[in-house]
Formats: sequence, structure tokens, C-alpha cells
Amino acid sequence: MKRLFLLITLCLSLVSSNVIAAGPLQLVTAGPGNRIHGVDISKWQHPYDKPINFAKMAKAGVRFVMIKGSDSQAPADAIAKKYLIADRAAAQVAGLYTGFYYFSYLPDTTKKAAIIADAKAQAQKTIWRLGEIGGYTEQDLPVALDLETNCVRIISGVCKKYASKANVTLWAKTWLAEVEAKTNRKPFVYSYPNFLQSAMSRSTELAKYPLWIAAYGKHPAVPSNHPGMKSVGCFAHSWTKSNCQADYQIWQYTSCGKGSKYGVASSRIDLNVFSGSEDKFYALTKGIWQPEAIDLLPFNEPTTATLISSVTSLTTNESANFVVDAVRPDGTPVVTGSVRFVSADSLVKAGVQDVIRSASGRWTLKISGLSAGPYVGFVEYFDESQTHANSVIPVMFDVTQGPTPTPKPLPTKKPAQKPVDACAGQIRN
Repeated sequence: MKRLFLLITLCLSLVSSNVIAAGPLQLVTAGPGNRIHGVDISKWQHPYDKPINFAKMAKAGVRFVMIKGSDSQAPADAIAKKYLIADRAAAQVAGLYTGFYYFSYLPDTTKKAAIIADAKAQAQKTIWRLGEIGGYTEQDLPVALDLETNCVRIISGVCKKYASKANVTLWAKTWLAEVEAKTNRKPFVYSYPNFLQSAMSRSTELAKYPLWIAAYGKHPAVPSNHPGMKSVGCFAHSWTKSNCQADYQIWQYTSCGKGSKYGVASSRIDLNVFSGSEDKFYALTKGIWQPEAIDLLPFNEPTTATLISSVTSLTTNESANFVVDAVRPDGTPVVTGSVRFVSADSLVKAGVQDVIRSASGRWTLKISGLSAGPYVGFVEYFDESQTHANSVIPVMFDVTQGPTPTPKPLPTKKPAQKPVDACAGQIRN
């Protein structure tokens, strides 16, 4: 009997030594300036799909991690979802607080109604993603809106059109209000000082949302250093205080943290510090939100695709252009997906297809490099995530032979540029 008791005691001891304590770790001020330290991560911290050692990250003094969780672009969104689900669970098991950010692209339109509809659709994507991971717990920080570009039209890698300050602000207010109303937590706004000043209008409505500011080159350990300060004058934006300092909650102070120190396989990682006390930090984690059935991602929800404009004839020197709308059963834009042309004849090459997203639920499909002849097929709205069902529109058009274009001279080969040190002037912690 005594031997049995000793055996049971030994087994319990072995089990308990390998169990990680449930719940978050105690907050520590291990970051620069004796502040709560955090990181933010995305696919770049998973080279060759390697996992992150969150236990090592916690031992390095990190207490919160912001994870890229969603994106306006469908391919990037699928990658973000994969890592969010795995990383959030692993980070919380290691005792870290977690949050996720939504990387946003704005719609290519100046119509207010379309801007509002797009912001609501992208907010819905964020709410669905939060629902997919079970909603908010008290180990979660609020989601963040990553808003750092106002380019709405890129051609050959060059931005050809920017959204106005009024339209960027309208879009941001709409997205933030939608997410707040559903989750009962104010989302973060992530951006950098020059964008907040030059691309957005000042607004007391925006200022009520917590700011996560990116500003490099100044060390947070120096008490006189503040993020986003000019040597002369102020960055004038919604979060600027009377003393020119930014009213921020989180400061991303470098993108050049040493990856191996924090348990990631990449050479670099973004580092952050929290601005306030432990009580201020805990206040951001209050309010549990659990999704209801309506908040969960639909599966093959019926859709209706419509051609807004199309082409019936063109030459081989032109592109066939189609503007396509796709809506949900309630008439609101679909949240994800794309469009393509599918030829009815599988032997016919359907040219080179480029898709330009104008807004949620609206795309311009450009088909170039077509040979002369008749084309019969359909324009298809499709969604690889299977959130929305596919929808097709039959189309027919004729392509006639155009004049042979004059060959363009080959560009002069430029000498190779010296590699740029992306971490020059940054803190390597």
C-alpha cells in the first residue's frame, strides 16, 4: 500500500511539473523605461512555416502580442487566418495577452454611400474572424484597425489615385463604430504620425479610440522621448495633445527586435511598449464578447452577381473590361471573394486577367492578350473561402485583329543598387 501511495505521488509530481498554469501571467514592467513589453507578429515571423516559441517570448519579459488576423485582400487574409488561429491559442497557453489587427485597403470610389458600405463590409469580415476564434476573453486586447495607406489604385506597382482626407476619415469612423457596436470594446487604431496628419481629418470622434502608434528611432527608455514628435512644431492629428505629444496606448518603437531573443525564427520582430499602468492595461481586457449564430461566418451564402458594364467587341490591342457587382441576400456587398472570366471552350486561351477591387463587392476585370475570334463563356464571382456561394453571368464578345504594335526599345540596364539597411537608425533590442 505504501509503495502504491509513493508511485501515485511520483506520477502526480511528474504531471504537475509539465503543466503550464492556466490563465495569463502576471504583468511585469520588463520593457524599456520599465513599461509592459509587447510584440506584433504576422507571416513574416514564420519563415518556412516555422512555429513561434511563445514560452521563450514570455521568459524574455513580453506580456502581450498583437497578431495579424485579417486583411482586405483575400490571399493575404487566408494566410493571416491560418497563423492567427494557431498563434493566439499558443500565446495564451504561454500566459500572454493577445490581440489581432486588420490590415485595410480603402475602396476606389468617392461616393459616400459606397465608402460607408465598404467600411461596413470590412468591419463584418473582422467580426466574423473574431467570431471564428470564439470572441473576446479577458486574455484578449481589442482588435486593431491597421490603417497606413490611402492609395486606392495601384497600376504596375505605382499608386495612381489616393483617397481624400474626408473619405479616409469617413471610412475609418464607420469601420470603428461598426466593430465597437458589435463587440462592446473600442478597437485600436494603428498608424504612424505623418499618415494621421496628412491622410486623415482631425476628429474628436476618432480620438476616443485607443491609438497604437508606430514611431521609430527614439528609445522608450529615455523619459523625455515621446513617439511622433517633431524637432520643431507638432504633428497635428486627432490624438495630438496640447504639448504636441501623442495620446497613445501602445508605441511600436522598432521593427528591428532580435527575433531569436523572442522565440521567432525570423531575424526581426516588431517591439512595442504599453503607455500606462497595469490597471490601465487591464481596463482594455474588460468585457467578454461571445459570438451568436448571426456573428459566425456563413457557408456558401447565396449571392447575386451583376454586370455593371461590359464589352461586346474589341481589337487584339485592347482589353476586355467588365465591371462586376456581387451582393448578399440582403443586398449588402459580399465581404470576400473575386471575379474571373471562364471560357465555354476549354481549348480557348482566356488571355491575361487582371482584377482591380474598386470596393467590397465591386471589381473591374481586365482581360488582355486575347487572340482574334468570338468568345463565349461567363464572368464568375467566386469565393475560395466558401463564405459566399459562386455566381455566374453569361457573356459573349468578339475580338478582331488590330494593327501590329511597334516594338518598344529595351530599357537600358541600370547598375545594381547597394543593399539598404532597413534597420538603420532603429533600435535593435
